[in-house]
Amino acid sequence: MTKNQLKSNLPYIGIPIITISLFLIHIGHTDIFILFCFELIVVFGYISAIVDIKLKRIPNNLILIMIVSWIIIMVPKLFIDTEAAIVLLKDASLGFLIGGGLFMLVYLVSHKGLGGGDVKFMAVTGLYIGFERTLSTMLYGTIIAALIGLILLILKKIGRKDAMPLAPFLYIGILLTVFFS
Repeated sequence: MTKNQLKSNLPYIGIPIITISLFLIHIGHTDIFILFCFELIVVFGYISAIVDIKLKRIPNNLILIMIVSWIIIMVPKLFIDTEAAIVLLKDASLGFLIGGGLFMLVYLVSHKGLGGGDVKFMAVTGLYIGFERTLSTMLYGTIIAALIGLILLILKKIGRKDAMPLAPFLYIGILLTVFFS
């Protein structure tokens, strides 16, 4: 591996550390299917945050991979434990609607002040973590983003019209929610 390849892959070293920590905290206390969903959203959220920082957008291909992955893990659950899967589907659907719906409303009201990728990312995140955790994630992520944005404005590191990637802050919200829920 060349020095440039190592440098470009360096940010992704955090993924195994975070996923192993999450596993160790929740194993035995959380349903294994829910824990697997947490693990996946932690990985996808991490990748989304890094990509959003680098590219200032969340690619549709990444969102599509997230959706397909969720479907792939949900279909066997429907056959193995149909009743539990239906409860999870309802919760996931509400998470999808609230995450995507509230962010879509902000997107429209703010005249695209929020990125479309953030809307899609939050909707799909709702599939993985459900209704209540989606609300918590949105609350934590947006409050942290607002505080950091305010600090950067005060320090004159950014201007009022400058864009900040939101996915890293939403990812912090995801972490706070899945680690402490």
